[in-house]
Amino acid sequence: QVQLVESGGGLVQAGGSLRLSCVASGSIFRLDTMAWYRQAPGKQREVVALITSGGSTNYADSVKGRFTISRDNAKNTVYLQMNSLKPEDTGVYYCKISTGGMDYWGKGTPVTVSS
Repeated sequence: QVQLVESGGGLVQAGGSLRLSCVASGSIFRLDTMAWYRQAPGKQREVVALITSGGSTNYADSVKGRFTISRDNAKNTVYLQMNSLKPEDTGVYYCKISTGGMDYWGKGTPVTVSS
């Protein structure tokens, strides 16, 4: 089994920054794609950013230029640096990692951006 623990969420004013972390532990053979999703109140969960094992990244149009995803394979950790936050970035942020052909999800960390 693989466990994921997210941290770094909180309350921030519009224009501020937060850095999310997600640490994976357990039966990890090799970490493949790592990603961040978010779910706003009353909306479906959506992908925010992903990073492959080779370091290629992809972002949702709504966060391009503001968010940066990165990973530290030695620490089994994926990060999401969020700058210039907007109220519409509010939601619960989840990390997802793929390893051994399986996908695993964290329990989420809430982010609230006040206007």
